Amino acid sequence: MIAALDVHYGPKGARAAGILFEDWDSEQTTLQVMEIVADTAPYEAGRFYKRELPCLLKVLTKMPEAFDTVIVDGYVWLSPDAKPGLGAHLFQAFDGEISVVGVAKSRFVNAAHAVPVYRGRSRKPLYVSSIGIDPLEAAKHVGRMHGAHRIPALLKLVDRLARGHGLCP
Repeated sequence: MIAALDVHYGPKGARAAGILFEDWDSEQTTLQVMEIVADTAPYEAGRFYKRELPCLLKVLTKMPEAFDTVIVDGYVWLSPDAKPGLGAHLFQAFDGEISVVGVAKSRFVNAAHAVPVYRGRSRKPLYVSSIGIDPLEAAKHVGRMHGAHRIPALLKLVDRLARGHGLCP
């Protein structure tokens, strides 16, 4: 099973969402989880994981099924010399027992190691980084995810769930 996670912040907290699906090319989820997180840490430049990681962990604890891979909206590594990003911190929180794939929509200046993935007719890539799975293999998986557009359909879904259609606290 694969879990995909996202978080959206509002003025009074965050809404975290997670989905489970069976394979990289799945069209449907097997589970959807949303969680309101009232006490989020303030944003710190270069330490985004301090704000986001507790939200992701809260959602993952609500998932009754086992997963072996987690997709996060962002980077696993922030630099070629392995400065840990959100994904690496999540991997560490699970003692390395899961694979983590970071899928970022925008290029982080120091993340030259991230694998660009072009989907659909888009000329703008997604940036894939990973731990516990080879980055090139992770990029191929993201490239074959369901959906005809730049953002895979299930990643769009988890983003919409996190946004809550304006219902964020």
